Amino acid sequence: MADSSKIVLNGQNNGDEIEIDSSVLEVIMGIAAEKVDGVAALHGDVRSGLNRVLGREDRGRGVTVKLDDDRNLIADVYVSVVAGGYVPKIAMNLQKSLKQQVLQMTDLTLKEINVHVVGLEFTEDEEDGSGTSKLFSDIDEKSSNESTRKS
Repeated sequence: MADSSKIVLNGQNNGDEIEIDSSVLEVIMGIAAEKVDGVAALHGDVRSGLNRVLGREDRGRGVTVKLDDDRNLIADVYVSVVAGGYVPKIAMNLQKSLKQQVLQMTDLTLKEINVHVVGLEFTEDEEDGSGTSKLFSDIDEKSSNESTRKS
């Protein structure tokens, strides 16, 4: 029996089997995800953090692939998006790109691609000199103006 981290492709004509390690799919999807407009970064788990500390490149970080009980492929992608982007559109483009790339390179179809947006990344233009974002700058200015009026 094959290892649970391997996906087995059965040959249609001659009965041969090809095994693809799930980490290969993670790398394929990681590279494809980095190229989607609006995706700022991929976020990995403890394993990818350890690889980064050890100086190893982890192209599959932020992507996990598993098989469900019916042997369908399910992918989870953890990303930060560029602030100001329309998150649903970025997520749909990400799903479309990953599905297309995996199909093109392995002839496998992903049943689900779950996109987890875990952060926003601001460009330097959207930050003030102190390094904090201007996301709440209007609220801060209004509250400081109101507090000076009350004093």
